[in-house]
Amino acid sequence: MAKTNLILIGIDSLRRDRMSLYGYHRLTTPHIDRYAAGGTVFEEPFSPSIPTTPGYASMLTGMDCFGTDVVALRHKGPMHDGVATLAEVLRENGYESTCVGFEGNPASRGFDNYLKFEGWASDATGRSPKAEALNAVTIPELKRLAGGSKPFFLFMRHMDPHSPYLPPRPFERIFYDGNEFDQANTSMKPVFEFAPFADYFRSWMPEGVTDTEYENAQYDGAVAYMDAAIANIFQSIRDLGIEGETLVVITSDHGETLDEHECYFDHHGLYDCTLVVPLVFRMPGVVPERTRVPGAVQLKDIMPTALELMKVKTKIRFNGRSLVPWIRASSTRDAGGPGIRGSVEADGFDRCGPEPEFYITEATWMRKHGWRTPEWKLIHALEPDLHGKPEVELYNLVNDPEENVNLAEREPGVVAYLEARMHAHIAQREKQTGRTNPMYTNLDWHGKGTGPFTSSQEAYDAMHIGSRSAAAKLQDKGTPGAAKAGAGDKGVVRSGAAKRTGRA
Repeated sequence: MAKTNLILIGIDSLRRDRMSLYGYHRLTTPHIDRYAAGGTVFEEPFSPSIPTTPGYASMLTGMDCFGTDVVALRHKGPMHDGVATLAEVLRENGYESTCVGFEGNPASRGFDNYLKFEGWASDATGRSPKAEALNAVTIPELKRLAGGSKPFFLFMRHMDPHSPYLPPRPFERIFYDGNEFDQANTSMKPVFEFAPFADYFRSWMPEGVTDTEYENAQYDGAVAYMDAAIANIFQSIRDLGIEGETLVVITSDHGETLDEHECYFDHHGLYDCTLVVPLVFRMPGVVPERTRVPGAVQLKDIMPTALELMKVKTKIRFNGRSLVPWIRASSTRDAGGPGIRGSVEADGFDRCGPEPEFYITEATWMRKHGWRTPEWKLIHALEPDLHGKPEVELYNLVNDPEENVNLAEREPGVVAYLEARMHAHIAQREKQTGRTNPMYTNLDWHGKGTGPFTSSQEAYDAMHIGSRSAAAKLQDKGTPGAAKAGAGDKGVVRSGAAKRTGRA
């Protein structure tokens, strides 16, 4: 029996609530919407440990942050010893694997091939066709892999809609027809007054822009542009005739904060806009079509789910759980809406999914952790942050889903209860792993060599990003030691036209 191929599409910084797939009022993802109708959509996926480095570590290992020991963007060294990556497991099972746009990260270890594409620079028009650049290297590689003798694993990291938000025309104005330079509009004033990011924003935002809605629309336009470009990949899968033997997974490493919570146009802050991601599984005849599954699931659930659907056996004890029981328990009863069947209702399955409450962490521009339940969100700062936010934040997610009203002082009993739940979880995971919570040990998470910040002013003065090139270096150099960790791989690094340039 032929083995199942795997195509895993990681769309960096894609928050699910800005996708029409998840009910957003703008038609941002029509191609993904149609493609996902042929599979199963999970309604409430979360990336509980942000940003990129821990997010992808969880996605590509099936482990939580305690299992990987990775919590920081600027993670130093490899993942915890003994953690196997998805590429390594599939290599042991006879797969050839290719990673597009993600070499040098701890979780990218084990691929046979690494391809690069330009995910930051602008073209001659001043726009940034990131997804087309990805397609230019990915589609030929997909065709090569599909024509080979081995089953394959293709992982791609899309850089749309990651900042800078510069979608090519006509996507620049597909959701905006106002005057972004209206001097009566001062909504961008606090954005440019935030010194740590102001120079970075000026390096790619239009000079003189005054309207935050314009930048919000650029993010949405970048999502729509990515969606249009990704349709090329969907078509290649069809034309190659491999749909019936290929599992396709669509997800993201984390969401994005736009003009919310003073965490402007970035992915930091443990608010839901940064934690929410999409999750789609599609394989005709294996994954039920036109199905939507409610309840909270996490990135750590992707690897065990994919392996079970692919019938690849492993002895790994994942921290995540296979979602196959929830997929198979999905009702085939027509729910009355186009393209959607009934939700999970089977006996023995919690409507809230495998883990309705869970630990959340951030070590991006702030070091914080917390606890999220279906009703409450606790955020506790482990050191002063650059925004001067309170040490403890508490939000009622039912009454205040946008997390605008901090109830920590009004609800001390709820704070105490959630703190107890969080610390019980930490103690349990520390006992299980035999290691201290990595949120407590990564004291140089910011890369400044100073240890924890002692004041918000110190953090504000220290955390500065000056340009697009500086941001790119944070992504590319954020994982020192990762390349060394993968030095035993026999992969090749290729770029542009897939030219061989060296070993991984």
